[in-house]
Amino acid sequence: MIINHPLLGPRDAAEFVYLGDASLIDRPDWQAEDAAQAFHAYGYLRDNPAGAHRELWYHEQGDRSWLVVTRDTTTHEITQVELARDVARARGRDR
Repeated sequence: MIINHPLLGPRDAAEFVYLGDASLIDRPDWQAEDAAQAFHAYGYLRDNPAGAHRELWYHEQGDRSWLVVTRDTTTHEITQVELARDVARARGRDR
């Protein structure tokens, strides 16, 4: 599988480490009243979709960047690759 890195161009998937669902970018507020429940859902509850899915990938054997890869889980076709920092900033996350 080839991942078209936004900065480095096409790279083999063997250079990357898969982390999981891209919703991990949306870390809960640890000071919220329901923080324990929110962190349980954040850490343990995941969808397992058949079809388009946004995933976090880490470029371990390259520039060490985090990517959000939109991939069809039934065909492995990659339709979009974004830097995770850009996705996080677009969602209002500054760290």
